Amino acid sequence: MNAPMPQPLTWDSPSLTWDSNPGTWDGVASQPTHSQTMDNRISKTVSPAQKAAIEAAIAALRTALTTPEDLLLNLTAEERRSIPKIGDKTLAFDEKCAAYSAQRPELVPGFTDTAEVALDRALVSDLLPCLQQLAPLCEGLEDSITAAQSDLLMADLAFYSSVKDAAKRNVPGADTIYNDLKARFPGRPRGGQNPPPTP
Repeated sequence: MNAPMPQPLTWDSPSLTWDSNPGTWDGVASQPTHSQTMDNRISKTVSPAQKAAIEAAIAALRTALTTPEDLLLNLTAEERRSIPKIGDKTLAFDEKCAAYSAQRPELVPGFTDTAEVALDRALVSDLLPCLQQLAPLCEGLEDSITAAQSDLLMADLAFYSSVKDAAKRNVPGADTIYNDLKARFPGRPRGGQNPPPTP
């Protein structure tokens, strides 16, 4: 009886090893099993009606924030790093300064524009609750996109590994695909994860 043909290497194959030839994967993948299925972090779809509703809501929010007066400032990266900021620890300090300056206006420095301070405080009071409501939505959007992109990358790496193995076995056309993908190979993941196959 003829021996079974080796199966193409896949990203999640348990027989892959990283030690026999430094810097390369080796080993032969066993027959696919359910346990070898790649993890799928997200499986959702956006309906046309849902996408249209989201886009309409974003457009309405943008209009509300910019009409009749544009309330959105565009700081530079350096300004974001360098300007003083009020955080949780300094919020109480600001609240106390607001109360004391209202009680003792004679202690407010002459160069302080109290009218502008009042405008700034009102702006924060009006916009901060909006940001607090939007932040979880933005975080959720980012998490969903990150999870979907992770699924894509794992599938891409599995395909790349399979193509690489096919090219080694002179499968027609595999070397052309491998060389094209090799030039754009993303490299090893960060954070101590298992290294992907090298080009």
